[in-house]
Amino acid sequence: MFSLTSMPSTTSVLSTYTTFAAGAMLLRTVINEVQTITSQFIPQKLQDKILATIGGLLGNLPNSQMTLIIDERSGLSVNEIYQASEIYLSTRIAPSIEQLKVSKAPSQNNFSVTINRGEKLIDEFEGIKLRWEFCCTETKSTHHDYEDYSSSTEVSEHRSIQLSFHKTYREKVLSTYLPYVVDRSNAIQEERKVVKLHALGNFNEEYNAGPWGSVIFDHPSTFDTLAMDPKLKEELIDDLDRFVRRKEFYRRVGKAWKRGYLLYGPPGTGKSSLIAAMANYLKFDIYDLELTHLRSNSELRRLLVSTANRSILVIEDIDCSIELKDREFGGGNPNDSQLTLSGLLNFIDGLWSSCGDERIIVFTTNYKDQLDPALLRPGRMDMHIHMSYCTPGGFKILASNYLGIKTHRFFDKIEASIREVEVTPAEIAEELMKSEDTDTVLGGLVAFLKNKKQMDSNAGVNVEETKEVHEQEK
Repeated sequence: MFSLTSMPSTTSVLSTYTTFAAGAMLLRTVINEVQTITSQFIPQKLQDKILATIGGLLGNLPNSQMTLIIDERSGLSVNEIYQASEIYLSTRIAPSIEQLKVSKAPSQNNFSVTINRGEKLIDEFEGIKLRWEFCCTETKSTHHDYEDYSSSTEVSEHRSIQLSFHKTYREKVLSTYLPYVVDRSNAIQEERKVVKLHALGNFNEEYNAGPWGSVIFDHPSTFDTLAMDPKLKEELIDDLDRFVRRKEFYRRVGKAWKRGYLLYGPPGTGKSSLIAAMANYLKFDIYDLELTHLRSNSELRRLLVSTANRSILVIEDIDCSIELKDREFGGGNPNDSQLTLSGLLNFIDGLWSSCGDERIIVFTTNYKDQLDPALLRPGRMDMHIHMSYCTPGGFKILASNYLGIKTHRFFDKIEASIREVEVTPAEIAEELMKSEDTDTVLGGLVAFLKNKKQMDSNAGVNVEETKEVHEQEK
């Protein structure tokens, strides 16, 4: 039967705790001495075993654990350690995990499986036990609109990963384990690499969406299927290959590791297809930036630093996507966009352009002569690529792609017409899709080119007549 007299006195409890605490402090002192001695006379592997054994004895003592907080973002930028950890942990899922997130994009062959928030995962590395945990906290903020007396509440999420381990291994975790996680993540990414198309706005449910949303980029365009001049195509491929292998060169000469391309030419000449071919060739993600969505230079900088390395930033139709103001001042109306030409230039080759590595910037335009000369100089747009009307060589590539043929009795007539008529690859491709019968479709193309030649001729006559009328009126 329980009695109060059987309980230990307060004095004896305090005495026991004091003895235990003193013993723990003594044991920690011994550990420090052991570390000092073993570092001089005992091989590293044996040191680790000794410390692991002692660490196990202290595993349940207060404050014996250390926790690293790995936030999803580092300031404005994506935290690469967070991304690497997320990818690495997807390969370490144990049967004991109770909740998993499963997803699959239409173009993916396999499921993507990740740990749900709140779940814990145990990993082991060279005798060290490490505990990972996904964490997510929500913050609500209320915005008041005093003009129409309304308010709205926004919910933002702060995502992080916590890594816990025994304090004894702090240096080893930081110097060896985390670099190992990053290396494994890079290898896994290379194996799984799927090109993605990013645009402003969060239209997916990925952890690391940030200000950009993304979808799988499943565009089939390659350099083999592009109907462009073979010599120009070879020059571009050589330039891309040279760019990606010259990391140390860019660092040695003091330049940001980036490359700028200007694609110019009439609509339908394949500018978007060329960008897709570049992305598929390099396995680089695409960031499609519409300047009309931006209100200021600071927004542009924020978006720049939130893009990933090994990516292609695309600004299409730069001549008409936004009316850039002068280089020093924005527009007078506060409701107008305050994005300036100087802000764009600084984004291309100023200080902010160095926030990231191995990036490509692509501008497209239908009218190169309408661009400000400041955008065109070397260092901003390093290579100007003219996307011309279809050539006989381009036609043969299209015929091979669409019809699976290398030659045909209509080829000579078609190629002769193409030399005389300005026709885009897009127009040729449209004609090649009109029938599954080769003779029918090529016969139709011959008729199309003949009709287009006649229309161009009539348009030329009309222009000359108009000029004569104007001269007579003068």
